[in-house]
Amino acid sequence: MRQQLTTEERHKLEERLFELKQEHRDLDDVIIRLLSSPDVEELQLKRFKKRKLKLKDTILKLEDMLIPDILA
Repeated sequence: MRQQLTTEERHKLEERLFELKQEHRDLDDVIIRLLSSPDVEELQLKRFKKRKLKLKDTILKLEDMLIPDILA
């Protein structure tokens, strides 16, 4: 069972989550623009996609931390 988060910890996690979601959306926009470009650089595109996936994993972990455990 996880420890209960303090209000300050919860606030910091929510702020970090907001920042990560924004970065994720920004990367999505960049990837879309790159894909529509005729001379897309594949290596750069792969790096952006990999970064986006890592962000998504981190976002999911933070969201899980913010959801309180439900006793069955």
